[in-house]
Amino acid sequence: MSDTRRVLDGTVARIGAALSYPFTTTRRTGLASAVAAVTYVGLILSSFPSMSVQMLSAGPEWLDDAVLLLTENTYATTGAIGLGLVVAYAFLTGVAVTNTLAQVRVQGLGDVTNLGGVIPGLVASGCASCGAGVLGLLGLAGALAAMPFHGNLLRVGGIVLLLYFLARSGDPRYCRIDV
Repeated sequence: MSDTRRVLDGTVARIGAALSYPFTTTRRTGLASAVAAVTYVGLILSSFPSMSVQMLSAGPEWLDDAVLLLTENTYATTGAIGLGLVVAYAFLTGVAVTNTLAQVRVQGLGDVTNLGGVIPGLVASGCASCGAGVLGLLGLAGALAAMPFHGNLLRVGGIVLLLYFLARSGDPRYCRIDV
């Protein structure tokens, strides 16, 4: 077996182990689902911040309407692929946060070197998912509109970074040493 094939097989196995870890207990599944839901709501609400602020300032009972309207808006502007990428990003964020908390619990905060892999993924994909809201705050309101595919490539980049983090860490219950 070639070295490339062995590395690829190992990477796929670690990603599989990392993706399955949050679903090994009900508590972990609940945590991953809650983080994914909060991430999705945050990304959707930040896609049109002025509307979100207006609706939520009228009362918290408007949260569900705001999420539904902005989900429809995301679908209308970026299509099924864009909405799917936002959902995938939220799911992977739930998995990554659950795995990171497990790593901190098992190895301690000082030994978790893989935390650097999740931060760029959160920032890169988060900015693309929230659209001109955050970019406008940074003075780059037209940047997302100028991106090809309505920022979907940046979302894919964030997802790739999250998958890289998950591939490096694997199942957080087990320590692995690269030789």
